[in-house]
Amino acid sequence: MDRIRIRGGNRLAGTINISGAKNAALPLMIVSLLTPETLTLTNVPRLADVRLLQRILQNHGVDIMIAGKRPGQNGQQGDTKQLSAKTIADTTAPYELVSKMRASFWVLGPLLARCGEAKVSLPGGCAIGTRPVDLHLMAMEKLGASIAIEGGYVVATAPKGLRGAHIKFDKVSVGATHAALMASVLARGDTIIENAAREPEVGDVAQCLIKMGARIEGLHSATLKVSGVSSLSGAEHEVIADRIETGTYAMCAGMTGGDVLLKGARPDTLGEVIAVMRRIGIGVDETNEGLRILRNGQALEPIRIDTEPYPGFPTDCQAQLMALMSMARGTSTIRETIFENRFMHVQELVRLGADIHLHGDTAEVHGVAKLTGAPVMATDLRASVSLVIAALAAEGETMISRVYHLDRGFETLEEKLAACGADVTRIAGN
Repeated sequence: MDRIRIRGGNRLAGTINISGAKNAALPLMIVSLLTPETLTLTNVPRLADVRLLQRILQNHGVDIMIAGKRPGQNGQQGDTKQLSAKTIADTTAPYELVSKMRASFWVLGPLLARCGEAKVSLPGGCAIGTRPVDLHLMAMEKLGASIAIEGGYVVATAPKGLRGAHIKFDKVSVGATHAALMASVLARGDTIIENAAREPEVGDVAQCLIKMGARIEGLHSATLKVSGVSSLSGAEHEVIADRIETGTYAMCAGMTGGDVLLKGARPDTLGEVIAVMRRIGIGVDETNEGLRILRNGQALEPIRIDTEPYPGFPTDCQAQLMALMSMARGTSTIRETIFENRFMHVQELVRLGADIHLHGDTAEVHGVAKLTGAPVMATDLRASVSLVIAALAAEGETMISRVYHLDRGFETLEEKLAACGADVTRIAGN
């Protein structure tokens, strides 16, 4: 397996192009199942999860073409993919594919809406928590589907089609909101989705569906109204910039006392992240090109923060913030309210010299004067990049193993950091 070697201490300076959001690209690709016409997606990040989802969609009969680079594009700009599901060849999503990526479970709604049936493997456990799919199934049942669990598979049928319904989630769930939205656009009648997730990626999917002919009101709010249509057409849509990648590179720049332009960043999706950065002493300036992150020697101030659904501080930036706060002046408190097992990076940060103590769902981070390079191991996607942030400031060499986690969510990470002065090298595995 590949490893990444980082020799810390270099100040980052330069420009990083922000990729398309993985958390939008995946459901947008799944949206292609809803129409026999071609859906063209631009700015699709080149990630392991995207490649895996392509295999899953091709298993259902989706024809996928990747267009060549346009004039003026560079290696840090995403792909253009044309997805055509003229015919659904198979309504079964097998365990061997779904078990590798939870987001693939979202094919359930589109297959059910378009074909009246679907057989999708339960996704199983996850390194950062169980993340059950009960809300997904509740939404499908509200829309008129019959649901059975047979041999580890969800078997869903709606031979007469789905019908509009009132769906109220008892907790905010991005995945369940995607599921309800994608299923209801082809349902007969109106659907109300209450306590819907407000994440920008959900809004991006809704905007794409509207381009395809869906009728959706209440975008970016907690209540969505969907008026079902009989069919959807093809469309062209650009994947929204990745706010988690933006926050991550902003913290890389802040950790090293850098000056970095995050080109293409969307400040309107980063309200709480920007507010937190400024509170801890990092300059964040909005420009016509994106965000400029600047820290000129001032100490990092400690902070107290809870992760929350959007527009609160995102759980997907929690590990990165913890790495940043490991060198703050004082004690920070970070409470994780979304996932129950999302502190697995703590012990690896401690190996680099961080002083972190866990108390249930809360991490107490005592800032230290220095971190020291060491061999560490990535445990999940966001945990892995927190080790990168710490390593950039650590004295000496850090070797990060199991970096396939990074490849799931960060496009050309080493190239982007190296272009700004980081001493980072990927070492190919055997």
